[in-house]
Amino acid sequence: MDEKKTGLVVKAAGSLYTVQDAASGARCECKIRGKLRLRDTRTTNPLAVGDVVRYEAGHAPVVTELIPRRNYIIRKATNLSKEAHIVAANVDQAFLMVTADFPRTSVEFIDRFLVSAEAYKIPVSIVIAKMDLYNGERLQAAAHMEATYSAIGYQVLKTSIRVEDTVSAIKSLLADKITLFSGNSGVGKSSLINALNPQLKLRVGEISEYHNKGKHTTAFSEMFEVGKNSYVIDTPGIKGFGLVDIEPHELSHYFTEIFAASRACKFANCTHVHEPDCAVQEAVEKGKISRHRYVSYLKMLEGDEKYRR
Repeated sequence: MDEKKTGLVVKAAGSLYTVQDAASGARCECKIRGKLRLRDTRTTNPLAVGDVVRYEAGHAPVVTELIPRRNYIIRKATNLSKEAHIVAANVDQAFLMVTADFPRTSVEFIDRFLVSAEAYKIPVSIVIAKMDLYNGERLQAAAHMEATYSAIGYQVLKTSIRVEDTVSAIKSLLADKITLFSGNSGVGKSSLINALNPQLKLRVGEISEYHNKGKHTTAFSEMFEVGKNSYVIDTPGIKGFGLVDIEPHELSHYFTEIFAASRACKFANCTHVHEPDCAVQEAVEKGKISRHRYVSYLKMLEGDEKYRR
């Protein structure tokens, strides 16, 4: 019988998983033992990058056991026959890359990601990319984005791969951590990772990285080293971010400013939609809570056909 080892999933490519041995650092491509595949049928992927596993090396390497995750980022699967897709597991933090244009990231997408991360207590920094391209209205849009999210406690970083100081600022925040990089297609995740470690030479768009419409250039999720004890997980760009396992009565807990204001609501079970003496609605009217964030909350609460189970 092959010896069982412990390893880290560093790449997920279809039914093949690259596992890095915890002791030696050696890597091998593994498949999954059947029982493991059936254990969690509600997700499209039994394993995700960042998972710690037990595996048998040998002639035909196979993962035999998944060590319980300490956290993960999960979203609704695009394949409607399955429930959800795990984006990454066991991360110390997430960097959500967004753009004010080329392409523009919607507020609702940002808020959906933040809610999912809040649910699993994963710290998020918002990275506004391509700042060297903005002027006029685009600069105002980036400034508004920064003001909205920094006001409620999120770290917002403005970057350009053409400005070394902004890349260095990002790199300093990655030390001794595993960081998930996520965002829409075309926001520049792979380009920023290349700037953090030029030896990687990750594939970017065949057309300009700054083209106005994003393209999928990262095919599979993969973990890369960008410095000593500093790792990032590059993920394929995603268009939508449907929420999973968050009940309507829990949703406001993951909007930090709404949850804080809700303590002054008249009713303990206030939905912040139609009830009288609602402190949240009052805060929105007075401009203390961003109306865009409140609209995001309403859309998630009501559910729309695109994200409905």
